Amino acid sequence: MTPSDYQLVQIVDAATADAARRSGRWLHCRLGCTQCCIGIFSITQLDAARLRTGLATLELEAPEKAAAVRRRAADSVRRLTPGFPGNPVTGRLDESDPRYDDFANDEPCPALDPATGACDLYAARPITCRVFGPPIRSDDGIGVCELNFDGAAEKEILAAELDTTWSTLESTLNADAEAQSCITGSTTVAWALAKL
Repeated sequence: MTPSDYQLVQIVDAATADAARRSGRWLHCRLGCTQCCIGIFSITQLDAARLRTGLATLELEAPEKAAAVRRRAADSVRRLTPGFPGNPVTGRLDESDPRYDDFANDEPCPALDPATGACDLYAARPITCRVFGPPIRSDDGIGVCELNFDGAAEKEILAAELDTTWSTLESTLNADAEAQSCITGSTTVAWALAKL
């Protein structure tokens, strides 16, 4: 992880912790709750680089665990290649492909340990994983995990909204990561980890 990416992660984690504090009893995220770890989602090239660094670190610290992550990533790529919405050779997603919305909704993330429900690359996880749970604003309005804020009033949801002022820094760092790797566009965790 570069110093700039480390700074971004610290900012995002602090913002998420603040939103979680403001969420109070409405936030039910915990170890073993893996709903957000099932289904393919796009990640940036910055996320992909962080994941690869995290896997390299895991190989030094826990080689068997790293080998299991690599196996799950390779197995996922093999399963998903035939219907991949984008370029399955490079792993570049095409989110405008009509297949994208329904693609691999039951596919577990390769970083997810199926026995423990823990993320084997938790410290290196993508930004989208770091911010999942608390209410977050998008072009479609406020999004909330269906397991959280059940029965909450709109006022309670809005009071816990995640501060995303870091998104400009993330965009800048992602552009740098794309320029450095000569790979542009979004990908998936499986393709990011299988490309080592």
